[in-house]
Amino acid sequence: MIQLIIFDLDGVLVDACDWHRIALNEALKEICKYQISLEEHCKEYNGLPTKTKLKKLADKNIINNDLDLFNKIEELKQIKTIDAINQHAFIRNEKVELMKFLRSKNMKIVCYTNSIRKTANLMLEKTGILDYFDFVVTNQDVTIAKPDPEGYILSMKKLAIIPDNVIIIEDSDNGFKAAKSSGANVIRVKNQEEVDIKLLENYI
Repeated sequence: MIQLIIFDLDGVLVDACDWHRIALNEALKEICKYQISLEEHCKEYNGLPTKTKLKKLADKNIINNDLDLFNKIEELKQIKTIDAINQHAFIRNEKVELMKFLRSKNMKIVCYTNSIRKTANLMLEKTGILDYFDFVVTNQDVTIAKPDPEGYILSMKKLAIIPDNVIIIEDSDNGFKAAKSSGANVIRVKNQEEVDIKLLENYI
C-alpha cells in the first residue's frame, strides 16, 4: 500500500531547470568569461548540484579548482536564481489540486531536491504548494547528492516507511538513478506538465 509520495523539484513540480542553467551561465560569464552550452548542459550537467557542476568544469580545466572561486560563483548564481524565481514562478493550480488529492488519501508528501533550501522553499511557495509537504530535503541535508540515493533513503527512514510503500517521481537521469537505487517505486516523467492527479490516481 502506497503511503508516501516523494517528488523531485526541478522538472517535476516546477519548470526551473532552465532558470538554474541560465543563472549559472550568467554567473560563470560574469566571473570566468565562460558559459555551458545548452547541449552540454542537457547531456552532462542537468540535475546536478551547482558545486558538482563547478567541480566537473574544474576537472576539465575550464575553471580553476579553487574553493573560494566556487563559493563566489555559487553565491552569484543563487542571487540570479532567486531573481528568476521571483520573476517567472506562479501558482500552479494543477499542482495544488494534486496535493489536495494526496492529502485526501492520507498520503505523506516529501520533496527531495539537489537545490539549496532557500531556493527550493521559494519555488514551492511561489507554486502554492509548500505547506502541503511534511518536509523538504535539500542538498544541504545530505552528504552525497543525487545520483546517490541518500536523500530518498533519509526521507523514508524519517517517516519509517519501507520502499515498497513509496512512489518517487523524477525526470532527470541523475534523479532517476537515485530513485531506483533507493528501492522505491519510481515514475519517470518528461517534465512538470505531466505531473497532476491523473499521473497518480491509479496508484493510490
